[in-house]
Amino acid sequence: MGSIKSYRDLEIWQLGIEIVKDVYSMTAAFPKDEIFGLSGQMKRAAVSLPSNIAEGFRRLHSKEYRQFLHVSMASCAELETQVTISRMIGFIPDKAEEEMLSKLERFCRMTMSLSKKLNT
Repeated sequence: MGSIKSYRDLEIWQLGIEIVKDVYSMTAAFPKDEIFGLSGQMKRAAVSLPSNIAEGFRRLHSKEYRQFLHVSMASCAELETQVTISRMIGFIPDKAEEEMLSKLERFCRMTMSLSKKLNT
């Protein structure tokens, strides 16, 4: 991976961390009875994004790394769905949904690209 010495050097990991911060900020305004509901699910899905990038990076084989990337992509789809639900039930405005979905789309594209690079 060239000059990449740590998963922290990966732009995709950095974007994942940014998404986590955004989700925590977004869900802070949710009703308190959602702490263990939608809010908690969104936080877990968001944390899964950079966590799986980091864990996969530490694996010895690219096949294992790709598996963690696939888990991260699945969490991305889960979070996209939860963000849409949040907007539909009035927890977040349209603009917040658009911005988060744009970041998640970018994250998924980067994850797929990294997975393809590991295949070669």
